[in-house]
Amino acid sequence: MQFIDTHTHLYLPEFDTDRDEAVHRAVSDGIEKMLMPNIDILSVEAMLSVENRYPGICYPMSGLHPTSVREDYSDQLDKLEELFLKHRFIAIGEIGIDLYWDKTFLKEQIVAFRRQIVFALENEMAVAIHSRDSFPEVFSVLDEFEGKGLKGVLHAFTGTLSDAEKATGMGLKLGIGGILTFKNSGLDKIVQVIGPENIILETDSPYLAPVPYRGKRNESSYICIINKKLAEICGISEEEAASITYANSTSLFNL
Repeated sequence: MQFIDTHTHLYLPEFDTDRDEAVHRAVSDGIEKMLMPNIDILSVEAMLSVENRYPGICYPMSGLHPTSVREDYSDQLDKLEELFLKHRFIAIGEIGIDLYWDKTFLKEQIVAFRRQIVFALENEMAVAIHSRDSFPEVFSVLDEFEGKGLKGVLHAFTGTLSDAEKATGMGLKLGIGGILTFKNSGLDKIVQVIGPENIILETDSPYLAPVPYRGKRNESSYICIINKKLAEICGISEEEAASITYANSTSLFNL
């Protein structure tokens, strides 16, 4: 089976002591590619360093994470857009709106989200969207771009069935990870209705490790656990689940 971890922060300090081993475990388990969303201008150097260490395996994205949106967001976006001209990125992400941690910069988050979507469309790139506690706000912005060819994924999806149907109706994929294995997440019922044809797999490592590793550091090799759960819920083989989500990922990110 072949897999792509479409969302991993492999460049973060949590992997500094055993990054080589983590990548080896993932590749040994069939995870061929690992896509890395950016956080802010300060995380770019570490991310590109990981790409250089594992060429053909790790691919970087360019984006400003909503929790990093502050007074200087416009300057950060200027720098990220300049860097985009000098380096190849696989997508625009991680972008979006987060109302879980802090609502202070909601206005700025919306402006930054909108600007990065425009940039993605101009460069014919997919977007990786963060939407924690903010589905109405995220959809409000996305509605502005209806019919303009926007493609992307709602990363770490935790919305309702209505949210899932609205997103897939827009042509977006749902990023499904370790939360699918959590006993009371309710995500299993949504996935069963939406089906694997609308799903791509991700870990969000080092965060959100699946059962039985919940609460510990996540890593890309655990994609196999998520795929197994997806297959079980959808009543298909692990091979079929892997094949469908792999094809979804390669198509979305032009891999």
